[in-house]
Amino acid sequence: MADPKGFLNHGREVAATRPVAERVQDWNEVYVPGSLLPIISKQASRCMDCGIPFCHNGCPLGNLIPEWNDYAYREDWTAASERLHATNNFPEFTGRLCPAPCEAACVLGINQPAVTIKNVEVSIIDKAWETGDVAPQAPERLSGKTVAVIGSGPAGLAAAQQLTRAGHTVAVYERADRVGGLLRYGIPEFKMEKRHINRRIEQMRAEGTKFRTGVEVGRDIDAAKLRKRYDAVVIAAGATTARDLPVPGRELKGVYQAMEYLPLANKVQEGDYVTAPVTAEGKHVVVIGGGDTGADCVGTAHRQGAASVTQLEIMPRPGEERAPHQPWPTFPMLYKVTSAHEEGGERVYSVSTTHFEGDEDGNVQWLHLVEVEFVDGKLTQKPGTERRIPAQLVTLAMGFTGTDRENGLVDQFGLDLDARGNIARDGEFQTNVPGVFVAGDAGRGQSLIVWAIAEGRSAARGVDRYLTGASDLPAPIRPTDRALTV
Repeated sequence: MADPKGFLNHGREVAATRPVAERVQDWNEVYVPGSLLPIISKQASRCMDCGIPFCHNGCPLGNLIPEWNDYAYREDWTAASERLHATNNFPEFTGRLCPAPCEAACVLGINQPAVTIKNVEVSIIDKAWETGDVAPQAPERLSGKTVAVIGSGPAGLAAAQQLTRAGHTVAVYERADRVGGLLRYGIPEFKMEKRHINRRIEQMRAEGTKFRTGVEVGRDIDAAKLRKRYDAVVIAAGATTARDLPVPGRELKGVYQAMEYLPLANKVQEGDYVTAPVTAEGKHVVVIGGGDTGADCVGTAHRQGAASVTQLEIMPRPGEERAPHQPWPTFPMLYKVTSAHEEGGERVYSVSTTHFEGDEDGNVQWLHLVEVEFVDGKLTQKPGTERRIPAQLVTLAMGFTGTDRENGLVDQFGLDLDARGNIARDGEFQTNVPGVFVAGDAGRGQSLIVWAIAEGRSAARGVDRYLTGASDLPAPIRPTDRALTV
């Protein structure tokens, strides 16, 4: 174990962020480079040898958190990296992007600030890349079986890497022009620089995984023909159908889905544009939706030079402490101040948009809203609270409702859907079509990156068993498993 008295001797310290005035002028990650290593050994020592580590229950990957905390405390970075990679293909992604349900389930968190598990994780993997401990793991022999993976987000990449290492020949199909899915174009550069994706892709290429970008299965390739070409198919296309806001004025210019707005800013960082075709520069920006995607829009608008930024949320403001009905070790709904919120803007809770108002040229200019409250369990408007706020750019960040049906993939495969509009699958992650499997948000619905990677790993085991009759690949979750929440 780590220091038996570590949690008594050391308080919680997290990664230092760069000054707001500095970081909003660029798109680099918000954290001070190298700020974790001087403190991370002490932070890892706070892992308290709790006997039953509930962090394992909080994390669907089953990460061996106490083990790599101990190695990080002892600064044995090679051993820490091996333990980290034993359960997680891409810890540099989760260490930057995951909301850390493991920390919510940390036993120390019952009456003290939890161990900084995320920071320890990212320190280990960054050190591993620096020292060359991350190397390609090419299979010793090939199986002669071929697999197509549709989608290159975290679920698709995890499934592809596992299957490639098992000896199968894997090709990943991505409809965008670059590999990475929402990691590439949905996550802003200031949250995760895309060099982290690029070097993982190079590792996977060295292991033997093939990538086919700019190819949308269902439109560019008939799904049924793809099925005949490969011995198995893994659908990891995500839940990309965005929830819309059907109110008057929705058709006005300047009202966009978040996933129409955010990728353009990322494409500027990739060198595709000098200036984003849709920019917040000089505009009053309103972001509808209080989640992480909304925060990404807020941070992006700050960097583009917005005149003002307002984020709207229909639900009441969460508390800053665990509510009685959200006890440890569940993942609580807390008031969260992200790096984007630190940079400015206003957050407004318990409001609903009634309509948009535009100018004579059809450009949105105002957003009309009303305060709402729950009455007998129903969301009700409060009379006399109507008002309007300036809005020359509006982004809708209200989540996703299911996988894409318009491109033909679901119908061409002949896939069954569940009651929520997700692709149905059995206990092996296989759909109603033999040899066609589904992993990630396409089967689970909108979820977290750790669940996506866990799904990809588990689906890979199902594919491996289908192709060979048996499998040694790990399967950390079942399709029916759900997060530890109330």
